Amino acid sequence: MTYSGTVKVGGPADVHELTDLMISKVAVGPMDNNAYLLRCRATGEQLLIDAADEAGTLLRLIGADGIMSVVTTHRHGDHWQALGEVVGATGARTYAGAYDAEGIPVPTDVRVEDGDAIRVGRVSLTARHLAGHTPGSVALVYDDPHGAPHVFTGDCLFPGGPGRTASPTDFTSLMDDLEEKIFGTLPDETWVYPGHGNDTTLGDERPHLAEWRARGW
Repeated sequence: MTYSGTVKVGGPADVHELTDLMISKVAVGPMDNNAYLLRCRATGEQLLIDAADEAGTLLRLIGADGIMSVVTTHRHGDHWQALGEVVGATGARTYAGAYDAEGIPVPTDVRVEDGDAIRVGRVSLTARHLAGHTPGSVALVYDDPHGAPHVFTGDCLFPGGPGRTASPTDFTSLMDDLEEKIFGTLPDETWVYPGHGNDTTLGDERPHLAEWRARGW
């Protein structure tokens, strides 16, 4: 079936099948958080992005093969409610942005800096530090050698604009980082997987960057 990226809490996962990577998206919890299970097709190794809520749902998605790692995109509580239970059940290694790790109650094994590589089997993801929504938010970029890139943006980029910020300074910081590290380095065809709601592409959002700057949110 064709991947749409449209999921709902209590519903099935939607699976994006790439040549080297399978991406399963599921919605969990009262804030309709997205969690993403990445599976290397060559090795079967798995990585979870945001153990947001509903540990039982996430563990069923993970299945008997388990996971090697969990990446938490940022410190906000709706993105780690199930982290402790998932790590306890799987023994997964935990990753989070270096400047957000202290705000996550489950210990972070690896503090991620901008440009760090995070591997799932033979697939490599590149971390991009995007400051503004939180001090240490990270996006993960998969530069697919067989097609367009894919980027998991947490709450830093959604269809229609950047994530929420608490001050004009934070907004400017987030926009600067998005324009430099995401829009400035990736093509329009890049698929965007946000922390809540539907997916988008950089091409759909790029024409609105000046509009977002002008409105200030």
